[in-house]
Amino acid sequence: MIRLFAALTLPEAAADALAPLRGGVPGARWSPRENLHVTLRFLGDVDEALADDLDVELGRIAIEPFDIALAGVGAFGEGRDLHAIWAGVEANPALTRLAARCETAARRAGLKADTRAYKPHVTLAYLRNPESADVAAWIQTFNRLRTAPFPVVRFGLYTSWRTDEGSVYHLERDYRLR
Repeated sequence: MIRLFAALTLPEAAADALAPLRGGVPGARWSPRENLHVTLRFLGDVDEALADDLDVELGRIAIEPFDIALAGVGAFGEGRDLHAIWAGVEANPALTRLAARCETAARRAGLKADTRAYKPHVTLAYLRNPESADVAAWIQTFNRLRTAPFPVVRFGLYTSWRTDEGSVYHLERDYRLR
């Protein structure tokens, strides 16, 4: 079994724009720069034969390149259940369409449907028992985040490996938009 997700890697300029957001929340485990991405579809633990089928299906996705921008920040969870802080992605129909096509590819390959609403974001840090006031202050400080638009010309299929220091991601396949 391998743990997989489909995602967009951030260009250097977008990752640079997120660097000043790192800090201000005691105990946060900040994602390393090389892990910053916009998930299109989390696929979970997948058997290798199914991963091959998934690769074929993702390779069939045809969509024109488009631009996106990061905008706003937020958190997942409430109160003592706050567990992550993120940078948002400005609403974009082309991005939503790409995520939906990744979902369709996953189902065609044999994976169960993901019933959660798609919320494009870049996870910046994972939290463990944070103070709500610290997270609220961080959101208040950075809620006006807005990056310059950047082009999306490809997406990737990544493996995720858990380590004591956090997850390590590796690009397994690269799909050019067309």
